[in-house]
Amino acid sequence: MPAQPVVALTSPIHPDAHARLAAACEVRVAPDASADALRAVVRGAQGLIVRNHLPEDIFDDASSLRAVVRHGVGLDMIPVERATERGIAVANLPGSNTTAVVEYCLGAMLHLRRGLADMDSALRAQGWAPARAMADSGTELRGATCGIVGVGTIGARLAGLAQALGMRTLGLTRRPETLPAGVLAVDKAGLMRESDVIVLCCPLTPQTRGLIDADALALAKPTAILINVARGPVVDAAALADALAREALGGAALDVHDVQPLPADAAIRQAPRVLLTPHVAGSTATSMRRMSAGAVDDMLRMLAGEAPSHPVNTF
Repeated sequence: MPAQPVVALTSPIHPDAHARLAAACEVRVAPDASADALRAVVRGAQGLIVRNHLPEDIFDDASSLRAVVRHGVGLDMIPVERATERGIAVANLPGSNTTAVVEYCLGAMLHLRRGLADMDSALRAQGWAPARAMADSGTELRGATCGIVGVGTIGARLAGLAQALGMRTLGLTRRPETLPAGVLAVDKAGLMRESDVIVLCCPLTPQTRGLIDADALALAKPTAILINVARGPVVDAAALADALAREALGGAALDVHDVQPLPADAAIRQAPRVLLTPHVAGSTATSMRRMSAGAVDDMLRMLAGEAPSHPVNTF
């Protein structure tokens, strides 16, 4: 083992956190997020900070690796079972990007229900009167129903803010007894039928894969909007594009996609009334600093033989 431990980064982290890590470790950054680049950067490393999806065999040629920290929350990027089989400790940072994701959801609601971007474009291209007329089709959040699928840390925070804005809140969760005050437990059909805003905050599991399919979308109000900050495969993208094209759904905001990066020929790119972003709901300058600081703190703890703030696997 070298005098300083080697820590690999799948992508750059905040410069301040990088400098702090580099003072104690040799830091290597993958040149890109390809599987080959990730396999190469982790070879010979004792630690790994993860911001990109790891190939399933990432640990096969990483005999020195002892610690993996997710720069964020979602663990679907890491083959945790394989890490556990090899005695590699894994940690993540729950709550580190909650505020960013919740604010994204609120921004998407306003974007889709008020049409401010379209109004701006119309004012610039067509003039005052056509743009002003577009305001008549905007709708307020107060009095609307927000249905949240997956009422964990993010979903609960969103529910509280939605209630503060005067929205009725519904929740679909495996554990209805854990729902926050004011959130009514419903089944999937009830949530799809009653919601004006449907927000997906759930993890990707065998049970949630394809959860929002053509049958589910057929239950929704034609004026409802769908916001996905969960994972792309939770939604049947083809069914969603079809529902939007048929005006069977009022709009959608998708930060995550079934294939990432989103292909140039993806059908959803041509769908109307859709906001597309490149998996950035949890990414702001503020959250980046917080996540990077937390990831470095935990990495240094783990390399020193101490427990991380939030261990994922146990031995």
